[in-house]
Amino acid sequence: QVQLVESGGGLVQAGDSLRLSCAASGRTFSRAAMGWFRQAPGKEREFVACISWIGGVTYYADSVKGRFTISRDYAKNMVYLQMSSLKPEDTAVYYCAATDVLRTGSYDNMGTYHSWGQGTQVTVSS
Repeated sequence: QVQLVESGGGLVQAGDSLRLSCAASGRTFSRAAMGWFRQAPGKEREFVACISWIGGVTYYADSVKGRFTISRDYAKNMVYLQMSSLKPEDTAVYYCAATDVLRTGSYDNMGTYHSWGQGTQVTVSS
């Protein structure tokens, strides 16, 4: 099992930047990919970004493409989400997730991920 702990959330103004971090521990040798999801009040959890653990291939939701960047530090077992040009609609709890198997086209499916963090709140004021 992989344990995930997110950090870096907070209250910012529209147009600001913020970097989220996710620390992974536990069983990590078979990890295929890490992802970020978010859930706004009253809405379903949605995909934000994903990165393959070995090759570093990245995937993004259309709503964040060009504004958010996912990266990973292989040696430190960390995943980051750099968020720029933040908008009020980016307000949500952001969750880090991990999977041992990443099938083609499945990176944005919550069911692909078997381990989840507790989430970190990001609030963007207008």
